[in-house]
Amino acid sequence: MTTPGLMIAAPASGTGKTTVMLGLLRALRDAGVAVQPYKSGPDYIDPAFHHAASGRLSYNLDSWSMPAPLLDGLATHAADADLALAEGSMGLFDGVARPGATGNGASADIARRMAWPVVLVIDVSGQAQSAAATALGFARYDPSVRIAGVILNGVASPRHDRLARAGMDAVGLPVFGSLPRRADLSLPERHLGLVQALEHPDLEAKIAAYADFLRDHVDLAAIQAAAAATDAPPTAPHNIVPPAQRIALARDAAFSFTYPHLLDGWRAAGAEILPFSPLADEAPDPSADLVWLPGGYPELHAGRLAAADRFRAALTAHAAAGRPVHGECGGYMALGAALTDKDGTQHRMMELLGLVTSYAQRRMHLGYRRATLLAPVGSLATGTHLAGHEFHYSTILDQPDAPLAEVTDAEDTILADTGSWRGSVSGTFFHLIASGR
Repeated sequence: MTTPGLMIAAPASGTGKTTVMLGLLRALRDAGVAVQPYKSGPDYIDPAFHHAASGRLSYNLDSWSMPAPLLDGLATHAADADLALAEGSMGLFDGVARPGATGNGASADIARRMAWPVVLVIDVSGQAQSAAATALGFARYDPSVRIAGVILNGVASPRHDRLARAGMDAVGLPVFGSLPRRADLSLPERHLGLVQALEHPDLEAKIAAYADFLRDHVDLAAIQAAAAATDAPPTAPHNIVPPAQRIALARDAAFSFTYPHLLDGWRAAGAEILPFSPLADEAPDPSADLVWLPGGYPELHAGRLAAADRFRAALTAHAAAGRPVHGECGGYMALGAALTDKDGTQHRMMELLGLVTSYAQRRMHLGYRRATLLAPVGSLATGTHLAGHEFHYSTILDQPDAPLAEVTDAEDTILADTGSWRGSVSGTFFHLIASGR
């Protein structure tokens, strides 16, 4: 790939990466620069904000779950852009203990593979010159990952700025900008991270404010000049096998977590995607071979889903005809018998599986997942290997149906939560990222 790129990363979560990323995307777009956004790691929320800020779909790049041809193929989305800009996750070098397809899931894996220099966003609250020691440690930790420079965040005063910059000068790291403390620029959060982009009535104003903030305090020309490109050798394309030829895909505020690379891959393999909205009580296309309910926030809309009689009847008829229905995480919960929301109110769900879940009893489930199917999911046959990721806070109260898969985490620990299936209906708590491993 010859398009130059950068990774926006940080020593840890909560340092302001997303604010910087969104501000850069919009400020550069306003300047006439076509920027292709990416997100390192499994994440549904940030890419939607990237799309809103840049006007281009943002793609996930994940070294644990994605084989090399898939990663390299996704990098080609930047071929018609002027700049590729990737947002890291957690700390730059944070990943799991055991490597997966091409790495351990760290943002550094992506920066290294793509030869993208890293702009490190450092929160200098409570320190000054000492921040340079952190930056220097990151610069020397892995010589194959190049730190191009830093953006200082949380700067309290001009004096604080001078001292922090003096530390960076002493260790030879460029400072691309200093961001004063601004509590008003934060985005609201929910248990899966930021509240979804489509739920922000003032999102455009927020992003415009981020762009103004970055323009005022960051050297955009220096950021662009720091980007680098690599002429990666061509690789054979990675084929993503669709689970059916005609896929009715639930898409609305309750079911919004679908990876763009999967939809692209399904379409490239000849599948047709037929979107519909359960929240609008729409029925899936009756000609669909498979109905796919992705993850999202069904617990926030459980009352509306319980009252969606047209959707329920069509879904029941589809399953009764022996045609497959599959749900991921939130979609899985919606296919179950009942869902209790955080206030303790139980709502009837689609009753195609016996699963009963509750948000009144919260427990975090987080991590990569490997699975081997024990039953088919559409055209994905028994024995198919899948890689994915799980992140939710619901608790299983009952799961009486047959296990769908043998599931392990990133350390190969066997997990009790296997998903389940009944007839042509199936579901899992993990979200599919890649298959065939």
